[in-house]
Amino acid sequence: MSQVIALVDDDRNILTSVSISLQAEGFVTRVYTDGASALKAFADDPPDLGVFDIKMPRMDGMELLHRVREAPAPVGTMPVIFLTSKDDETDEAEGLASGADDYITKPFSQRLLIARIRAILRRQELAAGRDNEEASEASDLMIRGRLEMDPQRHKVSWDGKPVTLTVTEFLILETLAQRPGVVKSRNQLLDAAYQDDVFVDDRTIDSHIKRIRRKFRSTDKEFDMIETLYGVGYRFGEE
Repeated sequence: MSQVIALVDDDRNILTSVSISLQAEGFVTRVYTDGASALKAFADDPPDLGVFDIKMPRMDGMELLHRVREAPAPVGTMPVIFLTSKDDETDEAEGLASGADDYITKPFSQRLLIARIRAILRRQELAAGRDNEEASEASDLMIRGRLEMDPQRHKVSWDGKPVTLTVTEFLILETLAQRPGVVKSRNQLLDAAYQDDVFVDDRTIDSHIKRIRRKFRSTDKEFDMIETLYGVGYRFGEE
């Protein structure tokens, strides 16, 4: 079954050209010219991935992303790529902090966009176990103190309470939790979260870490298991 990509941009020329390119690659596309109409459609029939422009009427891309991340799965865990103005670091940082999985600056190469989309969808398929493997057994669970991660089902809990993570956030946390106490550099975490020659700034990791912490602290305000070692990287604490 073809994967569905939602394109949200008030520039109809971009919508048309990107939609044609994605359809040529076998994707199904749905196009929206503002965030409000897109959000309403997502609730009825969630796409597999969204590509959001930031500056739009009625509801801009940033607000749309906030609303998406507040929604229950599958809308809340939908991967999102942001289209940002060239060299606008504020948009990039805020978007990643809000839960975007990646960003591309305008003007952009459609070939690059398609490569990023494919990379994120492949990661999501692996995390969700869409390759028709049998459901994971208890031995596949990663348990680190109060943290429990199920890679096959893409489920995370803290003290038995569910924590909803995006694909990118899940991969970063999984990499840290695999070896508690061992420091992982930003580049190592990038390698785990971004594959297939997708290049992003290493400071992208900082934004994802902040959001992971916020999500866990909404469940446990004392959560402090992800430690920062300034100038070195991050590590998952040992209990």
